[in-house]
Amino acid sequence: MPEATGATPDHQADVIVVGAGPGGSAAAAYLAMAGLDVLLLEKTSFPREKVCGDGLTPRAVKELITLGVPTPEDDGWIRNKGLRIIGGGMRLQLDWPDLTSFPPYGLVRTRQDFDDILAKHAVKHGARLRERTNVTGATRDAQGRITGVTAKDVDENGRATGTTSTFSAPLVIAADGNSSRLSLAMGREKREDRPMGVAVRTYYTSPRHDDDYLESWLELWSKDDQGKDVLLPGYGWIFGVGDGTSNVGLGILNTSSAFGKTDYKEVMRRWVATMPDEWTYNDQTMVGTIRGAALPMGFNRQPHYADGLLLVGDSGGMVNPFNGEGIAYAMESGRLAAEVAAQAFARGDDAGRERVLLGYNGVMKDALGGYFTLGRGFAKVIGNPDVMRLAVKYGLPRETMMRYLLKVMANLSEPHGGSAGDRLLNAMSRITPRGVNHPVYTVNTMDQRHARGARKEPAA
Repeated sequence: MPEATGATPDHQADVIVVGAGPGGSAAAAYLAMAGLDVLLLEKTSFPREKVCGDGLTPRAVKELITLGVPTPEDDGWIRNKGLRIIGGGMRLQLDWPDLTSFPPYGLVRTRQDFDDILAKHAVKHGARLRERTNVTGATRDAQGRITGVTAKDVDENGRATGTTSTFSAPLVIAADGNSSRLSLAMGREKREDRPMGVAVRTYYTSPRHDDDYLESWLELWSKDDQGKDVLLPGYGWIFGVGDGTSNVGLGILNTSSAFGKTDYKEVMRRWVATMPDEWTYNDQTMVGTIRGAALPMGFNRQPHYADGLLLVGDSGGMVNPFNGEGIAYAMESGRLAAEVAAQAFARGDDAGRERVLLGYNGVMKDALGGYFTLGRGFAKVIGNPDVMRLAVKYGLPRETMMRYLLKVMANLSEPHGGSAGDRLLNAMSRITPRGVNHPVYTVNTMDQRHARGARKEPAA
């Protein structure tokens, strides 16, 4: 029989955060700063690799600044000035917009380093990090509310050691990624009417490792069942990592009929083969294998809070449908979740705390609901290869329009005032429906069950 560990004092906390990625570590750091006892559970050990482009837009950099994470260039943080777009025979270089609300630069940092830095930052502020702890399920009370998690210890290779544990807390935060085993354990399935992306990437040793612009290629081709060339809705990227390597990859939306029928690793190989020899992107310079990951977009799992479980980052589908960016929104949701949770724990009774926690659903809709709805429409439109082709052909030559599109796709606008373009984007995000809200959950658990059973309509 495996050794079982009950909810001893070191297995109890005010808040359990499952997953020490950007969203989980940000939430844990902010919660600890607010004086709460936070237990951060991570199934692997740091440093560890994650499939990602490693590029951070000014929106993500703003979250790092707010969190208090230093990003000096002499410590491996590679600054970039903007985005270089290649497509339709054109090469357009756009600087990040100069705004008061966002820094005028982006960063590149590998996820192997980045996630480790954020986890250590959370520990520095008082969070208790427990690595190699693979959460396997939820514990619940008689009314179905989550009261904690079960987990098994694993070794450095991810194999179970035979030790199982139970961790208890009145609030659990799922930051366990796209698959979100914890969300599934609580009955929260992914919504199939939301866009989904797939990303594949690898590293190459290259003289282009210190490029000070992120680079995006808009023409990625595959073939349909009849052998006809099809322009895919997505883009390829080349991001210099500054350590002698480039992160090279591509992201594709599922709004194309080619989705699921395409070997994206082969698409990437064919694309890389078209690049100049002097860039040295070839099998001999490849560092590691081509790896892939799913990109859950547009709030594809909801509600973001119910029954003691709160979702942040990929677990709640918080990837931008416009550009596939996830780190900024994971950290932003972690910050907002911590603000709500800190206010909730300041209430003196369970009913008051629950009312505040339920407000997280509206907080996330207010912050991103309208913008993500716009993004879902965009993802659907460019899923048509003809539309994608026309957008590349006629959009890229219009630099003024492309500068504005960069602001839209990276969600970089002044929240108050700003240019006419900023005000237009803000107005569109406000008036675009955030979706139908879930019914308000009352503290009475029987009412909660009836509300869940009766709920049929979609949400934002």
